[in-house]
Amino acid sequence: MKRSIAVCLGLLALASPAAADSPAAVVEDVQGKVTGAEFMDYVTPKAVIKIGDGGSVILSYLKSCRRETISGTGTIVVGTDESAVHLAEVKAEKTNCDANQANVTTRETSGVSATVLRSVDSNKAASLPQPQLTLYGASPLVEAKGRGKLIIRRLDAAGERQQIDLGGTQLKGRFVDFASENVALAPGGLYAASFKSSQIVFRVDEQAKPGPTPIVGRLLRLQ
Repeated sequence: MKRSIAVCLGLLALASPAAADSPAAVVEDVQGKVTGAEFMDYVTPKAVIKIGDGGSVILSYLKSCRRETISGTGTIVVGTDESAVHLAEVKAEKTNCDANQANVTTRETSGVSATVLRSVDSNKAASLPQPQLTLYGASPLVEAKGRGKLIIRRLDAAGERQQIDLGGTQLKGRFVDFASENVALAPGGLYAASFKSSQIVFRVDEQAKPGPTPIVGRLLRLQ
C-alpha cells in the first residue's frame, strides 16, 4: 500500500500546472470530520483531503466518471482520474457521465452555440445543432453563479421552456438543483441552456432518470 501511494504521489508530481489548476472532481457529499473539502466543491489534482474518525466523502471525477465513496480515518490525494487513498476505505463505481464535462466550458463554446441558436430561431427548417454535452440525469444540476435569468428551452420540440430568475441565493451562490424542485427534462430531448452571456447545447440521454441521480452525470456548467 505504501509503495502504491508513493507511486501515485510521484505521478501526481509530474502533472502539468495547467492540469493542476483544472477541476478534476466534484465533492458530492461530506459527512463528519473532513478537512480540505466541502459539499459541492471542485477539487484539483494534488489537493489533499483528510478524513477524521467516522467521517466520509464522496468524490465524482469529471473525466473518468469514477465515483468514490471514501470513509474512515485517512488521507486522500486527488488525481486526474482517481484518488490515491491512504488508510481510509474506498468503494468505487463507474457512473454514466459525459467525459467531455471536464473540457466543455461555455467561455469556449458560447459563440458557437449562439450562432447555431440564431440559425434555429431564424429558420425553423434549419438542421438542429449538435449537442456539446450529454446529460445522464433528467433533472440537471446547473452551475450558474450570481444573479440573472437561467433559461432552458427545448430545440427539437416546441413549447417546453424553463425560466428561473436567480437572485444569487442558490446553493453556494451558483448551483440550481432541478431534482430538489421535482423538475425533469424529457429523456432524448435536445436543449439549449443560457445564463447571462453563456450558452450551451446539450442532449438528455434516452435512459436518463429524474431526481437526484449521481451529480457528475447531470452537471451542467454555465460559466
